[in-house]
Amino acid sequence: MPTHHKLAFPALALLLLNSACQSETAKTETTTTETAADTTAAAPANADSATKKYLAEPLVKDIYTADPSAHVFNGRIYIYPSHDIETGMPENDNGDHFAMKDYHILSMDSIGGKVTDHGVALDIKDIPWAGRQLWAPDAAFKDGTYYLYFPVKDKQDIFRIGVATSKSPTGPFKAEPKPMEGSLSIDPAVFTDTDGKTYMYMGGIWGGQLQRWRTGKYDGSKPKEQEPAATEPSVGPRVARLGADMKQFAEPVREVKIVDKDGKVLLSGDNNRRFFEGAWMHKYNGKYYFTYSTGDTHFLAYATGTSPYGPFTYQGTFMNPVQGWTTHHSIVEIKGKWYIFYHDTQLSDKTWLRNVKVTELKRNADGSIALINP
Repeated sequence: MPTHHKLAFPALALLLLNSACQSETAKTETTTTETAADTTAAAPANADSATKKYLAEPLVKDIYTADPSAHVFNGRIYIYPSHDIETGMPENDNGDHFAMKDYHILSMDSIGGKVTDHGVALDIKDIPWAGRQLWAPDAAFKDGTYYLYFPVKDKQDIFRIGVATSKSPTGPFKAEPKPMEGSLSIDPAVFTDTDGKTYMYMGGIWGGQLQRWRTGKYDGSKPKEQEPAATEPSVGPRVARLGADMKQFAEPVREVKIVDKDGKVLLSGDNNRRFFEGAWMHKYNGKYYFTYSTGDTHFLAYATGTSPYGPFTYQGTFMNPVQGWTTHHSIVEIKGKWYIFYHDTQLSDKTWLRNVKVTELKRNADGSIALINP
């Protein structure tokens, strides 16, 4: 999801860059290392940008992108990010200043190669039930059809998950007339297991509204009182298997449990480890790796299990804080290597104007994920 604002940034992320302007382009090409020549591009103008050391460079620099969900379709890498825009709205912990209105899809033949921006793939005005805020999407492919899953607030200001379809991985996508029955909150992440079954993970607390669903029904009456107390079990993300048509759930949505080494659910006050938002699932050597953001403590963490439903046992942090409030990621295998797609605020130094990046994800001999310093 788009991340929330806090007045204090992690020490690792402190850097003052001048704001940059943004231009819209229907289709552009750049590389992961070049500086855009267009004077309207979102590259930083501050001299500090030349001395700041980053692990990777933005994939595109002429629009702001975030929350990248990456997939390999027909041998090509496709990235489904949020499209950040300047709205002028004041920042708050509900993320109201993240008022994105469309999606651009990016693609490239290989890591480090040219990146193509395929323009607008879906606009909020073409989603019949949508109200506001098109947040972090994901995508899937089955039987000749591409599926774009997206969170957006409905006309009652409640986040739901929608689905749109296309015969092309780059769209344009046509949205279904209603949200997915039983869907809730934000950050859909779609995982197809080795047996062909497909699952959707979803959820994010605070502005993502997941804490408002603790009883199984939406309750927005006292939002600040609905997050569990520090000594209570944390709110877990949700998961459900998708049906054959990939447009609805084949079963009721259930809560995912993230537990410690003793099998106890992580507590709400354990904000260095508990789930906040940005779930992703991948499988490695027969083991399920559930990765997520801790939100207000700015880490990417992971937990492992033996079933796509969990429970997942917390294993540790695998990415330190990026520049910006927090991050949202995806992990994908490409030509025998694993990569993580993520975002920071290198181009703007503004929490709500982000840029997507990619770097290799490395593992230790025991399968644990090596720590990344972005």
